[in-house]
Amino acid sequence: MATLQSWRAAFSIYTQPRVLGMIFLGFSAGLPFLLVFSTLSAWLRDEGVELSVIGFFSWVGVTYSIKIFWAPIVDRLPLPVFTRLLGKRRSWMLLAQIGIAAGLIGMSASDTQGQIEQIALFAVWVAFCSSTQDIVIDAYRIEAVIPELQGAMAATYVFGYRVALLVAGAGAFYIAEFFSWESAYLAMAGLMLVGVITTLIINEPEHKIDKTIYELETQVEAALGVEKKQGIIQRFIAWFSDAVISPFIEFFARNGKSGFVILLLIAVYRMSDITMGVMANPFYLDLGYSKAEIAEVSKVFGFFMTIIGASLGGVMVVRYGIMKPLLLGAVLVAVTNLLFALMANAEPDPMLLAGVISADNLSGGIATSVFIAYLSSLTNSAYTATQYALFSSLMTLPAKLLGGFSGIIVEAFGYSAFFFYAAFVGLPSIILVFIIMSRSREFIVNNRNL
Repeated sequence: MATLQSWRAAFSIYTQPRVLGMIFLGFSAGLPFLLVFSTLSAWLRDEGVELSVIGFFSWVGVTYSIKIFWAPIVDRLPLPVFTRLLGKRRSWMLLAQIGIAAGLIGMSASDTQGQIEQIALFAVWVAFCSSTQDIVIDAYRIEAVIPELQGAMAATYVFGYRVALLVAGAGAFYIAEFFSWESAYLAMAGLMLVGVITTLIINEPEHKIDKTIYELETQVEAALGVEKKQGIIQRFIAWFSDAVISPFIEFFARNGKSGFVILLLIAVYRMSDITMGVMANPFYLDLGYSKAEIAEVSKVFGFFMTIIGASLGGVMVVRYGIMKPLLLGAVLVAVTNLLFALMANAEPDPMLLAGVISADNLSGGIATSVFIAYLSSLTNSAYTATQYALFSSLMTLPAKLLGGFSGIIVEAFGYSAFFFYAAFVGLPSIILVFIIMSRSREFIVNNRNL
């Protein structure tokens, strides 16, 4: 009975206002993503734009990978009037959301035949504002609640984000089919009101800066010889030192040599998941499954199992802390790749497809929400946006680079060997989690409450 009550108490975290609010912020974050990627590609091709031109539009995605470069500005620069009225995070959040809506309106008002360059510029603007919104929402999520609730915040964020992907994908297609692509993008701009209204309703989180941060920044400024801040150049260097250099120095000062172990774990944790994901759809097709079967199973089972997994991950963080669920997530992601290897040697069976996809999305949901909670716990409240932007960039870049070789491995050794390889790629993350757990006391002290 006590165990049942404790589980009920753990699930009750999803009734807290700030946790529920992340659904709507997640929706606001996910909505622009497909509108500058696959949905935009479909619009352009439907209007007869050449494939070579459409290919160049993929470069818009680089904006999401380099957000670390302006995250320090979001962390430190107050916005005139906005910051005074709304606070540090909500002001940037609202500005980014208005920027996204304006960019989508601009895209909807542009002609794909005679104003393709204008559409490209608006797409870059939407991606820039969207990645800026990501920076701020991540910072708000970390600062709004205690570390134990970060898994739940991540789970509700993932739910809202996934719903937004459905709206910006299938929803935009339906509107375009019955009306026009211009109407679809105009409707998506209107849906950004979900984020705007949420931003105006939520409360600004409390911002606490420890005295040691001031001491650290003073020491770094002194080392650069700009502590007196005389003249424009010295003031700029001092600002750059406080906003850009100090967050990295603070991270290693807090974690010591263990900081390299943490960064290595961040870089490899999602390698198994992303490496497998590159070949998933080609694998289903080559096995003989129809596109309809793949769509139905991946959309229905995949969506709900991801949400269930993310929710379980959030509850596990409350019940067991972060490290044990983090280890579980790493093991599950690696093991589920072996299910794909089994599937590669079996006859096509819709039930088998549903079972494997369900297991994969469930484990992926658990790993994602717990890993986000782990990354959140690593930040210092003085540099939340900057440090988390670094972590989020690091967690995907190496995995995406490795994923690029997936096709070569499949062609050389076949799907079964590839999925064994993808599972093997997950071993470093499991080993690194064990190493960090063996030093748990040091990590708990240095990283708030893992």
